[in-house]
Amino acid sequence: MELRCGCCGRWRVTVELVRGRHRYRLVHRYPASFGGGKNVLGEAATVAELVALLHRHTPLDLADLRETG
Repeated sequence: MELRCGCCGRWRVTVELVRGRHRYRLVHRYPASFGGGKNVLGEAATVAELVALLHRHTPLDLADLRETG
């Protein structure tokens, strides 16, 4: 599953199941005008850690993220 911000779509959180546990990975994607690509800013094991990670690296909160289809 992947979540991304509703404002610009550059901030994304992927949710993966690794060894029976969920891992949340925060990624910043660069626009094509800047060469594209992505920068992994960190990983979290719990939702509380994900919230702390979002506050540390982004101007977003959990409520700003939307599931991609």
